[in-house]
Amino acid sequence: MDSVDRNRVGIIGAGRLGQAMARTALRAGRSVVIANSRGPESLTSVVSELGEGASAGTVDQASAAGIVVIAVPWDRVPDAVEGLAWNGQIVIDATNDFDPSDLEGRTSSEVVVDLVGGRPVVKAANTLVAGLFGSDPHEAGGQRVLFLSGDDSDAKSEVIALFQDAGFFVVDLGDLRTGGGMQQVGGPLSGVNLVRLPEPT
Repeated sequence: MDSVDRNRVGIIGAGRLGQAMARTALRAGRSVVIANSRGPESLTSVVSELGEGASAGTVDQASAAGIVVIAVPWDRVPDAVEGLAWNGQIVIDATNDFDPSDLEGRTSSEVVVDLVGGRPVVKAANTLVAGLFGSDPHEAGGQRVLFLSGDDSDAKSEVIALFQDAGFFVVDLGDLRTGGGMQQVGGPLSGVNLVRLPEPT
């Protein structure tokens, strides 16, 4: 049985995407620890702007949360996760490889699985630009659609709950090979912004 706290979200990367993920997790009622390569003292203003429930930490501290989000540029992913202890966490891969030709037929998230020691990886939050992703998903009386995929059904359930609590309408695309291929750059859902409108009464 995993002993990690699923109500705590660690975010590795404090740029636009990392901050958008922090706002999303806070909106879902989770606590957040956000980290970057420069150390927590560099994130004072970011944490202040995010508000209650957010804290700055080291990358090790962020990676100890129950749900860990990788939100760094693709070429920095190996260095960002190198040497981290993986023990019970669910990993959200929010990255985009803008040149999938270097993946040798795999999806980028399948590569991430290897980098995080085989922990369950859920691909999510990579098809929307950060500003849109971090904003309130309730629009035009409906809900913004968020796509995700993963090979572990329990991990997906946890991540679906997170994004549903944040207000998104979540669509499960299946496993990392099929769904991840649809989500990654060059796939049919890359950059797609959809809003699910309520059924007419």
